[in-house]
Amino acid sequence: MEKSAHDKSSSHSNSSSTSTIVGVHYQVGKKLGEGSFGVIYEGLNLLNNQSVAIKFEPRKSEVPQLRDEYRTYKILAGTSGVPSAYYFGHEGLHNVLVIDLLGPSLEDLFDMCGRKFSIKTVAMVAKQMISRVQSVHERNLIYRDIKPDNFLIGRPGTKYANMVFLVDYGMAKLYRDPKTKKHIPYRERRSLSGTARYMSINTHLGREQSRRDDLEALGHVFMYFLRGSLPWQGLKAATNKQKYEKIGEKKQSTSVKELCGAFPEEFGIYLQYVRKLGFEETPDYDFLKELFDKVLERIGEKDDGIHDWMLLNDGKGWENRFKQLKDARARRSGHHQSKHHNKRSRAPVTATNNNNADNRHRSTTDMPVAPAYVPLQDPFSQQKERKEKHGFWKSLVSFITCSGHQD
Repeated sequence: MEKSAHDKSSSHSNSSSTSTIVGVHYQVGKKLGEGSFGVIYEGLNLLNNQSVAIKFEPRKSEVPQLRDEYRTYKILAGTSGVPSAYYFGHEGLHNVLVIDLLGPSLEDLFDMCGRKFSIKTVAMVAKQMISRVQSVHERNLIYRDIKPDNFLIGRPGTKYANMVFLVDYGMAKLYRDPKTKKHIPYRERRSLSGTARYMSINTHLGREQSRRDDLEALGHVFMYFLRGSLPWQGLKAATNKQKYEKIGEKKQSTSVKELCGAFPEEFGIYLQYVRKLGFEETPDYDFLKELFDKVLERIGEKDDGIHDWMLLNDGKGWENRFKQLKDARARRSGHHQSKHHNKRSRAPVTATNNNNADNRHRSTTDMPVAPAYVPLQDPFSQQKERKEKHGFWKSLVSFITCSGHQD
């Protein structure tokens, strides 16, 4: 969700929150986006004029994530391609997390490029994405919510402008004990965690996730970038549960050849390899990255860092196009909200329909929460999931304290 801001001179003057200070010296600027957790704003560190991203989450959220996300950022501190976290605390009715401000997501860039990436661009970003996931795994964590929205590039004009960052660690979980390296046990009938479009087949089947599942989800993202869409998109069903089942069934019935056959064979080899990994098996990350070096060699290209989005706007890059897309989205959003408000003002008062999926994502605060890309949770297992995560963080904090690392 971390987004970039391109008009720094107006970023704070256009915001109604310019006078708001959080964490003693972080000034809240304009809103950048919103998601299942809450809202994210551009901000400014008043001590050094460094731009930051400030995430707000209602403290009464059913499954609060920002505290866990902050702890995960601290575990990953110093890791290449992971933003720094500067502050976590409470401000009124909200939890607040302050992290590095980054550029657009790969999903944003995908939109800008006409919803298809070239083979060269996919091969180059694939190597970086695998490296980011590898770094998370090496710190004893699995990510569990792989999707293009959670991979961002750096801010323009910096040395990290084309580095791919992995953000949003609210779903991350230990897959092994940090001290003993003992792997978590295999279990079934687990709740779904992640985004249905990209999650692994084993996740659909309710099997405990491990490293292999992050990598399989990456493979689905690669094919999404190449194809423009995936065969299991657009499926209809009466309920979300039935829809997720349909998606899982379609994934299982779609052969690797059918999914990847129109592209260099290495994409199919990647997916076959990760799907055959054992639950506790350590993936050969170097082998997987080398596959994409072979792709570049096959098509006569090199990893020169020139991605599709850099060629937009007659070679001037993505920034102007990004601003156009943001403005268009803002206009559509404003038009929708205006129509919705007018309908509500005319509509009679009726009983709430508890079966309406949108009702599950409404907040009692004035902070809007968008239903798009909501991490999937089985409502009957949320309480159990919270207990598990509490135990996970309690043991992890104990480990960090004993190891002398910063909490």
